[in-house]
Amino acid sequence: MERTAILFDYWRSSASYRVRIALNLLSIPIEYRPVNLLTGDHRSAVYLDQNPQGLLPTLEIDGKRLTQSLAIIEYLHATTPGSKLLPDSIDGQYRIRQLSDAIAMEIHPVCNLSVAQRVVDLTGGGDEVRVDWMRHFISKGLGAFERLLGADEGPFCFGNQPTMADCCLIPQLYNAERWGVDTSDFRRIGEAANAANAMNAFVDAHPDAVGAPPAD
Repeated sequence: MERTAILFDYWRSSASYRVRIALNLLSIPIEYRPVNLLTGDHRSAVYLDQNPQGLLPTLEIDGKRLTQSLAIIEYLHATTPGSKLLPDSIDGQYRIRQLSDAIAMEIHPVCNLSVAQRVVDLTGGGDEVRVDWMRHFISKGLGAFERLLGADEGPFCFGNQPTMADCCLIPQLYNAERWGVDTSDFRRIGEAANAANAMNAFVDAHPDAVGAPPAD
């Protein structure tokens, strides 16, 4: 029986974007349920009943309701025959988790829009404070990620096929472009991005392909 994933997401959510890529790589059809962050849908009683943290995404699959993007991707890997989102070896799995966490646990939390807004509120600044905050931490984080990749053979983050690490990298690069971060000096990141963006699984998960929710 074909699995279908019901994904509660927001088009620009990095965490949602990661899961969209993973689902596409595993050829699992996606049924979208947009949750508009700008209108506060994630804080509604209905959504909080699904995800008490009020975060995105939430995935319904196999009769389960799953949250937290990396935990979701690991579940999908473990339950999908033939998945290569994580390597078979313990050392390889460590490497993918190391790279994935460097983005999802280090860059993403401090660059969450709610965090940036809190900084703006506390400093009494405006958009220039938000932009400076985003550029500083994204640039710093991606610089460290580039060094973590080092001279490892590509073209992807880990070898010749995409993994969970690539599912994390590509959404972060989307955010880097959105906030005007110069990534041109990151050779290995650029190589991995080029390899990923040549695949339909990544192209079809892009926010522009998913589309913004209709204006109220």
